[in-house]
Amino acid sequence: MTMEVRGWIDGDESGREMLSRLLTERPYLHIPPFQKFPLRVGNVVELVGPSPCAKTHILMQAAIDCILPKHYGGLGHLVLFIDLDCRFDILRLSQMLRNRIFQANKNQSNDEELFVECMRRFLYIRCYDTLEFLATLKTLHYQLQKERQAQGIGVNFLMIDSIGAFHWVDRASTSLHLGVDNRKGLSLQNVSVTVVQEIKKLVLVHPMLVIAAKATILGNRYAANEVKWNLKRPFSPDSAASSVTNKVHQLMYREYMPSIWQSFVTLRILIQASDDHISTENNHNKSVYLSEWLMPPLSFGDSFIVKDAGVFCVS
Repeated sequence: MTMEVRGWIDGDESGREMLSRLLTERPYLHIPPFQKFPLRVGNVVELVGPSPCAKTHILMQAAIDCILPKHYGGLGHLVLFIDLDCRFDILRLSQMLRNRIFQANKNQSNDEELFVECMRRFLYIRCYDTLEFLATLKTLHYQLQKERQAQGIGVNFLMIDSIGAFHWVDRASTSLHLGVDNRKGLSLQNVSVTVVQEIKKLVLVHPMLVIAAKATILGNRYAANEVKWNLKRPFSPDSAASSVTNKVHQLMYREYMPSIWQSFVTLRILIQASDDHISTENNHNKSVYLSEWLMPPLSFGDSFIVKDAGVFCVS
């Protein structure tokens, strides 16, 4: 370890060599259906949308892209999935992974050994309440160190599904506690501050991409339908159209997470189902989902469907 530190201190490299090294160690990540906007380790991505709108499927797709070996088009790293909704379907993940392996093998026999190797890289933790979630975050550093030593690779993705799972329960219970015994430690603000602080500490030691799903609070049916219409129509730079879209977002998308979490998020994507369907090669009708970048506000959106092998963009 001493020799490694001394070598790092004494090392000398040009700017081009440094950029080349960083792009090799921390490459841009293209996650379907968001290939148009590359992600990087250190980003905090929030997927917001009503349930169901394929948020968890997108997380599964990203997880599979990470745990697959590089010669299968993956990253060959670990994924840490924290399930706060307690509804994660491990059978669905294994089905998607098997289909990806099957396709990569050019429809030859399934590689069971590769499947087991990939599933070892998928680290799953389920939390049933906020206190368990906080305790998990505080002990993750040691767990990830143990996994790195055991498997020889680190974690690239931290996934949380969903970050607002306990918000309303905590909001009701903490208001009662504060009125009875003044337990300030249970306030929503303090909980959110602790969550953000612990994730920041974790990312400093274990650089990774953070992806958190979050259910939205929807407005009336008119507002939701108008959002769908705006997402399906071609994007226009016209200021009047932009004003209408922003107004609809205000009606449809209500933020409820504390400000400390909102400021922690670096990228936010709105996802929802449309009324459209596409017929696949097996004559199965698949629902079309729509996504739009809220932060940063980009002038394009994506349409995608969910198939057995994962998430696929449609034109």
